Amino acid sequence: MGILGDSLHKATAATATRPIPKSAGAQMRYLVKQNRGSTMAVAQLLGISQRTVERYIKGQLRRPRKDLAARLAGEVRKKWQPRVQAKAKKNAATATGITMETRARFGFTAAPGTTDDGRLRLITQHLPPTYASRLFDAQAAGASEQQLQNIAAEGLQEVYFKDRGRRADGLLVELTDIDYIELDF
Repeated sequence: MGILGDSLHKATAATATRPIPKSAGAQMRYLVKQNRGSTMAVAQLLGISQRTVERYIKGQLRRPRKDLAARLAGEVRKKWQPRVQAKAKKNAATATGITMETRARFGFTAAPGTTDDGRLRLITQHLPPTYASRLFDAQAAGASEQQLQNIAAEGLQEVYFKDRGRRADGLLVELTDIDYIELDF
């Protein structure tokens, strides 16, 4: 997944009300439980052998390599407290919206005689629930990174650059060269 999709996953995982399990064994047991008891599915998910998963569950192995520990914690965060995450997404999509902070190059397509050179800008902007809903729906439908970026660019175009229709009529914004992007809801 791309930078915007990863940021959506990270923001969703940040809505958890309890911390994830700390030990590698507890994390493995949680993933196995989430995958209906299949150690093979967890092994494929993490890119390790089925026997290694079983050793962590039994407590024969305790400290994973750094790369495995990061993958393991990341997968647990994705699946941790799914009802809490769903409730937070629903609230953001219907009531509160989403806050986006990004440093990216914004290029413009504007009327002749104006500048349309892209500039690197740091923008922190609250987007209304309609854009949050569109981002979540597109992500759930398996949209590409470019499609997610187009939705985010359209939201910034309407709210930040056009000031909800009060200025810059006819301005089209393109979001390119994203340095970083963080989302919060």
